[in-house]
Amino acid sequence: MINRREMLHGMATGVGALLGTSLFPDLAKAADTPIIKTAGGPKRVIFFLQNHGFDPLTCIPKGLVESCSLDGVTLEKPMQALEPYKNRMHIVNGLHGLHTNCGHSAFFGALGGYRGGNGGAPPLGPTIDYVLSQALPQTILPPLCIGMESLESMRARPTVGTLTATGPNQPMFMYCDPNLLYRTLFGSITEGEMMKQYEARSDIMLDLERVARLKGKRLSGGESARYGNFVNGFHDLNGMREKLVGVSGLLKKYAPKIDERYAKPKFETDWHDALLEIGIAALQANLTNVLTIASGCGEYFGSWKGLGFSEAGHGLGHVDQPGNPIWTKIRNYNCEMLVKIMKALEAVPEGSGTMMDNTLIVYTSNNAEKQHSSGEIWPFVLLGNGGGRFKTGRFTNIKERPINDLYTTFLRGVGKPVDHFNLNDYMANQTKSKAGPIEELLA
Repeated sequence: MINRREMLHGMATGVGALLGTSLFPDLAKAADTPIIKTAGGPKRVIFFLQNHGFDPLTCIPKGLVESCSLDGVTLEKPMQALEPYKNRMHIVNGLHGLHTNCGHSAFFGALGGYRGGNGGAPPLGPTIDYVLSQALPQTILPPLCIGMESLESMRARPTVGTLTATGPNQPMFMYCDPNLLYRTLFGSITEGEMMKQYEARSDIMLDLERVARLKGKRLSGGESARYGNFVNGFHDLNGMREKLVGVSGLLKKYAPKIDERYAKPKFETDWHDALLEIGIAALQANLTNVLTIASGCGEYFGSWKGLGFSEAGHGLGHVDQPGNPIWTKIRNYNCEMLVKIMKALEAVPEGSGTMMDNTLIVYTSNNAEKQHSSGEIWPFVLLGNGGGRFKTGRFTNIKERPINDLYTTFLRGVGKPVDHFNLNDYMANQTKSKAGPIEELLA
């Protein structure tokens, strides 16, 4: 039995995972302007970021320098799991993130395209995953963010905010404990003891919201406004619970099966795999339109003992990636996860095709090409054509443009008419950003 202290701690963690979103009042509202005026376009976007950098030599087939088709070339060993999907892939190289202050990690700057600072520094603006979630067809949840780390870290920090943000000083928290995430999304369809715990948590959350609102009435001015954001965190969580009850049929259809990996994981990869399955189920049940996965939690640690090696943490970032058997295993593990996502989405009909036909997957790093990077080169691998909006089966080498321009391209692909992403005129000039999308990437 879970005691009241543990229950309150778990609920506080759940509120923390949503609190960043409640600080942004238009979270659940549709975009003010039509999203896509022509047929097609993505309905969901998935980001997968691996820490310690993404060396171009591990993803660019040998001999490729200039932009070309991927027909007739063989992917590098670390990316071999994606070989059957090569015609649905677009390898993008040459973008930079010099302005993001990578160092060990760009943190929020990786998806924000701004100076990310060190761990603990607040975000300077919204990140692309959140902005896309507001432009895509709306779902119950905001971006669902999951973080993968060592078992010790995931247990100690069931949620952590280092990568995604809804706006300045407004981080979104990623879930690192699959037990917490499962209870949050699928607790309403469970049975027995787990259902009792879910109902008890729900009752307490409603009481907490009522008490918090009464307390807030005693405040005035700015204090009242700031406290109101806190109260809204409880309101959003309670409202989300009600909406999840309304789609119980989909939850029952796609909910992963709970097994020993949840309560008794042998390795951290057991929890990594469980988190991935929950993320996939959330997509299949249409609970979210953006899934962000952070292997390493957007920081510079990480552990993969389940892959058969003990090397971990910051030291692993100092190991050269090309030809290294450890990094080859990590990349293969990542790519196998990407294949699992694609196969799961291909299994669900949508429109005249499948969910994968209307999806764009973005695989990259939170730290450009290597550990201790200055951000000179930032490779990306795109999978899927996003409802026909993006070209596939190609390698494109782009010179002297920032990662912000790629994010502008994503927004153009979902029908949002922007010329720059998180860049004012001065920074656009400094980073050599060009107005509008990267045309070579759009179909």
